[in-house]
Amino acid sequence: MRVLALEPYYGGSHQAFLEGWTAHSRHAWTLLSLPAYKWKWRMRHAAVTFAQQVGDLARAGTSWDLLFCSDMLSLAEFLGLGPPSVRQLPSVAYFHENQLTYPVRHETERDYHFALTNMTTALAATGVWFNSAYHRDAFLAALPAFLKRMPDFQPFDAVGAIRRKSSIQPQGVHAFPPRRPRQPGALRILWAARWEHDKNPGDFFAALRIIQERGVAFRLSVVGERFRETPPVFDEAHERFRDQIDRWGYQETRRDYEAALADADVIVSTAHHEFFGISVVEAVAAGAYPLVPQRLAYPEILADVAGAANDCLYAGGPEVLATRLIALADRVERGELWQGDATRGLRGVARFGWETLAPRLDDALEHPTETR
Repeated sequence: MRVLALEPYYGGSHQAFLEGWTAHSRHAWTLLSLPAYKWKWRMRHAAVTFAQQVGDLARAGTSWDLLFCSDMLSLAEFLGLGPPSVRQLPSVAYFHENQLTYPVRHETERDYHFALTNMTTALAATGVWFNSAYHRDAFLAALPAFLKRMPDFQPFDAVGAIRRKSSIQPQGVHAFPPRRPRQPGALRILWAARWEHDKNPGDFFAALRIIQERGVAFRLSVVGERFRETPPVFDEAHERFRDQIDRWGYQETRRDYEAALADADVIVSTAHHEFFGISVVEAVAAGAYPLVPQRLAYPEILADVAGAANDCLYAGGPEVLATRLIALADRVERGELWQGDATRGLRGVARFGWETLAPRLDDALEHPTETR
C-alpha cells in the first residue's frame, strides 16, 4: 500500500511515532512534514501548505492508496483544497492529543477554534485512531458540552459518528539493549516529562522533600522538554536537591535521553494530564520500575506491568508517593526491586515494541473503517 502521511508538527511523540512505524512498516510511505514550531500556526496553515505540496506531487504523477495525518491537520480543509485524486482516498486521522481536553491553566485561555478543527478532522476521516481508550473516551465525553456552547445548529450527531469509526492504536517504542548489572548505590529516581503545570511537578518535588527529611538516600534525574516559562518549583528543587542530582534539563541527544532511562531504578509521574505516557513506557522498556498515578491512561497502558495487585500505581498525593518511594528504596537496597520477576516490566510493555506493533498498524491501515 502507498501511504501519504501529513504531519504538521514533526517533533516529539509525533515524530517518534512516524519514524518508528515507517522504519518497520511493509507499506511504502511518502511523508510530508513541517517543523515542530508555533503549533497554533501549524494547525491554521498546514492544510494550505500541504495542499500545494501534494498538488505538485500529484501533477508529477505520484499517487497513493491512503492518506494518514495527525490531529494537528485540519483534514476537512485539506481535502477541500487538495487535488481531486487525493480527496477520494480513504483517510486515517491519528490523535496524539486533542485541543478540547488538553489542559490549560484557565478555561478562558482555551481557543475553541482548535477543538472544532479536531472535531471536523475526525468527521472528515474514514477512520479515527486514538492512542488510548482513555483519550478517546475523554474527547467524546467532552464533545457534547462543547457543542452546547454553539447558539444553534448544534451537531450532536457528530459524537456518535466519530465514536463509530474510532479505534485504539497505541504509540510504539524502540527496543532497548539489555540493562547492565546495577551498580551499588541509592535509589535512582527519574522524572521525564514536559516542565509544565499539567505534569504536576509540585507533588513530585514535595514527595522528594519528604523522603529527604526522613533521611532516605536517593539520586535524581529530571529530564524532559522545557519551555520559555517554566514553573518556579523547578528552580527551587534544583537548589534544594543539588547534592542528589545526576541529570537536570532537556537531554540534547537521543543517546543521552536513553542513558537517563537506562540508569533509572524508578520513573515517577504525578501528572494531572496524560493521553498515553510515552516516556513512562520507554523507561519501562529500558528496565525502570514505573510509579504512576492510578488515573488517566496509566492503568490501561501499564495493565500488564502492574498486574492484578496494581503495585505500580498509586492513589494519593505527595505523602502516599513518598511512602511508596521509601518502600522501593528498601527493595533496591535488598536487590528486590521487581521482587523476583526482573523481566515483568519488559514483558508488560512488549506489545508496544515496534517489531510487534508495526505489523498490527499496517494491518489496520488496510481496513481503516474497522473499530476496536
